[in-house]
Amino acid sequence: MAASALLLAALLAAGGRGAARRDGAGGGRRQVSMQYNPGWNNSSVNLLHVQAVGPSDTLHYIWSSIGAPAVLLVATESRSSALRVNWTQLLSPAPAGAIWIDPPSSVVYSTAVVFTKVFEYSEAKTLEELFYPTYDLSGFSWDSINRTLNHTALTAEFTGVPATDPSGSFSNGSLAFRVTAYEAGGRDGPLPSLLHTANSSKVEFVLAGVAPRGNSSRFVLEVATVEETGVVQRLRSARSIDDEYTPTIFEMLSLVAESQNDSSTLSFLQWKATAYGSQSPRREDSIQCRSHGLQAANWTLPVSGIVHAYFGEGVGSTYTISAINISFGGEDGRVYQEKRYLSWSALLGFGQPPKDTFSPLVISIMAVALGTPMVMLLVGSCVVVFAQRKRYSEYEPIN
Repeated sequence: MAASALLLAALLAAGGRGAARRDGAGGGRRQVSMQYNPGWNNSSVNLLHVQAVGPSDTLHYIWSSIGAPAVLLVATESRSSALRVNWTQLLSPAPAGAIWIDPPSSVVYSTAVVFTKVFEYSEAKTLEELFYPTYDLSGFSWDSINRTLNHTALTAEFTGVPATDPSGSFSNGSLAFRVTAYEAGGRDGPLPSLLHTANSSKVEFVLAGVAPRGNSSRFVLEVATVEETGVVQRLRSARSIDDEYTPTIFEMLSLVAESQNDSSTLSFLQWKATAYGSQSPRREDSIQCRSHGLQAANWTLPVSGIVHAYFGEGVGSTYTISAINISFGGEDGRVYQEKRYLSWSALLGFGQPPKDTFSPLVISIMAVALGTPMVMLLVGSCVVVFAQRKRYSEYEPIN
């Protein structure tokens, strides 16, 4: 594991050339391509392969809504590594071994992120939380992403509704995961203006038009990760002063996978502590976002075809599962109640997560704020010294 971690770090350093600079120069460039259901002509299921080829390596992102929506992240040391899928086996009740990377020896690291459930709850007058029946995402019906796949913009969208909807909450709404791949480092224009590198991709969780089942409903997204033996998940929180990119948001959270042998960071899921209640988000559309305790999951991972197809039957024994809940809603949950729209964006990728530094605007403000008193003090001191010399010069020397 230590050798694999070091090799992964070296490969990403060669492809990415270090951490990202403020406005996205980091991360190098990659040749990125998207392929829908490779080797399969039926659009009744969704599998999206994003391949990002660097100077000496290839990063694979395999997204799918077969079962619970999930993404496999596989880093290889070969520019020619390729995804292989046995579709008959993948769609069978026993999919273990149906997905692999060829050649297998080129793989230096692999992990998975699974979006398992959405909870909805509201607080009663007694301040007790009232939970409604859970939305299990493995039981959703998903549209074909082929009609949303944009090979130029490198985007695609998984849109789904519950297979059964007794409450009718989804009669005029849907749940979606929007995927964006990157060829180079940069910064997203729309809020929360995440800084990314070529070693990362973005996923946006969207609830649109879904009728809340309470007067002040709040929603929680459950996210699970699958890691190899010797890799642990850690939740990091970084606070910084405000800047012009995401006004009023002071916290960045990162769920990082670290090697237990050398503490190197292998992969990450990163997000700012905010969601938004508008398709064209503005500062006033911000929705409070909180993370609730990363924990080792002792439950069975909900059915996700590609996770079992790649990792086999060892999920939960040979491989470890961690889970975290991310909640959305202010003190009264009114933002979603009024607009019935919620979007939350996160980066996922390999190596260290991008790290912001002070922007030119913040540096300028700090320079003015700190420099002006210093200049005034310096000028005042000069005036005092000059006045004292002038006063003493008015007296004649005494013999």
